[in-house]
Amino acid sequence: MVVPEKLKKLKHLYARAGFGISYSELNKIADQPVDKAVKQLFADAEKLEPISISEEYLPYSGGRKFAQLNEQERKDLIRKARMGVRFLNSSWIEKMGSSKSSLREKMTLFWHGHFACRSVNPSFLQQLNNIHRKHALGNFRTLLLEVSRSPAMLQFLNNQQNRKGKPNENFARELMELFTLGRGNYSEKDIKEAARAFTGWSFMPGGEFLFREKQHDYAEKTFFSQTGNFNGTDIIDIILKKPETATFIARKLYLFFVSDTENDQHIQELGKSFYESDYDIAILMKKLLSSDWFYSDQVIGSKIKSPVELLVGLNKLFHVTYKNPAVQIQFQSAMGQVLFYPPNVAGWAAGKSWIDSSSLMLRLKLPSLILNAGIIDFEGKADIEDEALLAMMQIKMKSVERRIQSVTDWDKFLSAFPSGFNTADLASFLLQTPVKPEIMKLLETNSSLKSAALELVSMPEYQLC
Repeated sequence: MVVPEKLKKLKHLYARAGFGISYSELNKIADQPVDKAVKQLFADAEKLEPISISEEYLPYSGGRKFAQLNEQERKDLIRKARMGVRFLNSSWIEKMGSSKSSLREKMTLFWHGHFACRSVNPSFLQQLNNIHRKHALGNFRTLLLEVSRSPAMLQFLNNQQNRKGKPNENFARELMELFTLGRGNYSEKDIKEAARAFTGWSFMPGGEFLFREKQHDYAEKTFFSQTGNFNGTDIIDIILKKPETATFIARKLYLFFVSDTENDQHIQELGKSFYESDYDIAILMKKLLSSDWFYSDQVIGSKIKSPVELLVGLNKLFHVTYKNPAVQIQFQSAMGQVLFYPPNVAGWAAGKSWIDSSSLMLRLKLPSLILNAGIIDFEGKADIEDEALLAMMQIKMKSVERRIQSVTDWDKFLSAFPSGFNTADLASFLLQTPVKPEIMKLLETNSSLKSAALELVSMPEYQLC
C-alpha cells in the first residue's frame, strides 16, 4: 500500500511533535488538512498537567544539614532521594505516552535537554520539570528567568557560592554559552561582569528563591558595552535584546524537531520570527510545524529516535504497561539517555551519537524484550549478540521475564486495523521510510499481523522518525 501524501505528513507531524499516533487516531484525522492537525496539537497542549510525586518519595532531614545527620540517617536520606528520582522518571515516561498534551510533553523533553540539570533532590527536579512544562510553549524570557531562579539550577551551577568579592562564574558562563547566545557571541569580561550581577541569587532549604542582599555586588558592571548597577534580571534582559539569542534557540529547536543537518536559511527565518514575537515559543513552533520544508522528503524519516522517544513510542503504540515501571530506567541507561540525569550541563549530544555497536543492538532487541512478554525470541542457547545484550542489561537468561514484566495489549493494537489489512499496510503505518522489496517479501511470509509487527519494529528503519 502506498501511503497517501497527506497521511505521510500527518504521521510525520505526530512523530516529531509528539510520540507517534495510533492507527485509529490517524484514521479520525485522515481527511483533515495538516494545518488543522497542527492547530489541534496546540489546542490539546493548552491543558497543563504538572508532574508530582507523593510525600513518601521526598527526603526529609528534619531541618538539619546533611553533615549533622548520623551515618544511618544519611543512608536513609540518600536512598529515599534516589527512590524519588526513579519515581519521577517513571511517572514522566508514563505521562509522555498517555497525555493528550503530547506537544507540551515533547517540548518539555526539549527544554529538559536544553536546560540540562542534575540534582540529588527529587523535589527540586520536580519543580524544574514543571517549570519546563508550564512555560514549554509560553514566553522564553519567563521560562529562562524561572529556570535561572530554580534551586536545582542554582545548586547545579554553584550560584550558591556566588557572592560579592568572590564571584563564581559557572552559572553566568553556561547561561550565555548553552542557554542563550552560544559560543563566540560574548567575551570573558562579559562572563565576569554577569557573574557579579548574579551574586546573592540563592534559595531556601524548601526550594524558594532567596536573594541574599548582603552577598550581592551593588557596584557598577559593564556588560555588552552597557554600564549600570545590573542585577541578574537585567543581564537576562540585555541578553534577550541580542538577535543572536533568538537564532541560537531557533537553531536548537530546528536540530531537535527537524533535522540533524542545518539549513541556515530556515533557521534564520525561525530566529527572526522568534525575535520579532518577543520570544513567543508557540509562534515559533507554529511556524516550524507549518512550514513546507518540515514535510519534505529530505526531512521525513531522517532523524534517529532518542532512547526516550523510542521507549515512549513503543509504550504508546502497543499499550504497554509494566508491573515494575523502574525497569524502563534500565533501558534508558543502556541506550544512553536517563531522564533527570544528563551526562553534563550541555545535555545529550543526540543525532548519530545515539547509535553505537552496543546501543544499536539493544535498540533492535528492545521491541522483542518489551512486546513479547519480556522474553527474547530465540531457541536454544543465546547467540553472541544475545549474550552481549544480556550482559549489558545485567540480566540472566532465566530471569528476563521476571525482570521486565511488561504486558502488551495486543487485542487493542490489532483491533484497530480493518479487515484485509496486510503486512505491507502495517509496514506503511509503522515505518517512516519504505522497506526494500526483497525484505518485504520475507516479511509477508509471517502468518499473523502480530508477528509481522514484531518484525517491523525490530528493523533498523523503525529507529528513524
